[in-house]
Amino acid sequence: MKGFFNQLFDYNFYCNKKLIEACSTIDSVPEKSVELFSHILNAHHIWNSRILGKTPEHGVWQIHEIRQWGDIHYENQRSSFEIITNADDFEKRIDYENSKGRSFTNTLQDILFHVVNHSTHHRGQIAMNFRNNEIEPLSLDYIFYKR
Repeated sequence: MKGFFNQLFDYNFYCNKKLIEACSTIDSVPEKSVELFSHILNAHHIWNSRILGKTPEHGVWQIHEIRQWGDIHYENQRSSFEIITNADDFEKRIDYENSKGRSFTNTLQDILFHVVNHSTHHRGQIAMNFRNNEIEPLSLDYIFYKR
């Protein structure tokens, strides 16, 4: 299970890093893309914080400047790899409150998979936003990463 999650988070890291690099070279990144990528970073941070029982430092829809993305992304990845490395039981149940204050419980493996899936979903929205703004979207499919 650790190997599986390490691969998924490595893929997630690769995709986000590529997107950060691309956005750093674009003269004017569409506002919606900045909003969505900031949200990807924030959600990853928030889920790591929930797993670790910490208070998140970022809000769900907090906007970050592109120059801040790399540092936030790196810290998210470092924290996720630490969580995976130290996990004894991926079926462990994590209690948390969502952004509206409602209490939930999910397994560690469900939360970890959600982080990657959530990021993929919003990267797809960013790709569409790029295309709508006449910017060529990146090819970030998992199979391209594995080739």
